[in-house]
Amino acid sequence: MSSNRFTFISRSLLSVIPLLAVTSAFALAQEQAHLDVTTVVQKEEMFVNADGVQEKRLVDANTVVPGERVVYTITFRNISDQSADNVIITNPIDSNLTYVDGSAFGPGTDIEFSVDGGKTWGSPDDLQVSEEGRDRAAEAADYTHVRWVVKNDLAVGAHGVVRFTAVLD
Repeated sequence: MSSNRFTFISRSLLSVIPLLAVTSAFALAQEQAHLDVTTVVQKEEMFVNADGVQEKRLVDANTVVPGERVVYTITFRNISDQSADNVIITNPIDSNLTYVDGSAFGPGTDIEFSVDGGKTWGSPDDLQVSEEGRDRAAEAADYTHVRWVVKNDLAVGAHGVVRFTAVLD
């Protein structure tokens, strides 16, 4: 097994109207042809189904207005000829967005957050922020980054999906 650390960082630029779903990504593993990574930005839309019941669905985020939810879905696949260990997917949360508490998920991953621009990481219960000289427990609105640490090696051809939701301020 390899002892390489593969990290993917997705940086997305959002504007209010229309939403520019421009995603540029830096990925050490991707540069080394280890991971194929794709980020899709969508928004939640309410609709009435054929039975007259109101439901949510995800649609392209061509235009997003303040108060709407934006959903980031990041897919990754090991395209190398060896397993990848220590895979970490990191996504900054744009300053125009507020993370929706509890929305991050990623099967087979540990999810961590940062409140200091990605310098330190922890679970929501462990994070603190200083406000007017006093420390307080961090809230979802304080998060600057979310990251997923893949628990097991990513076998050749294996893939994963991680996601989080934020609200446009």
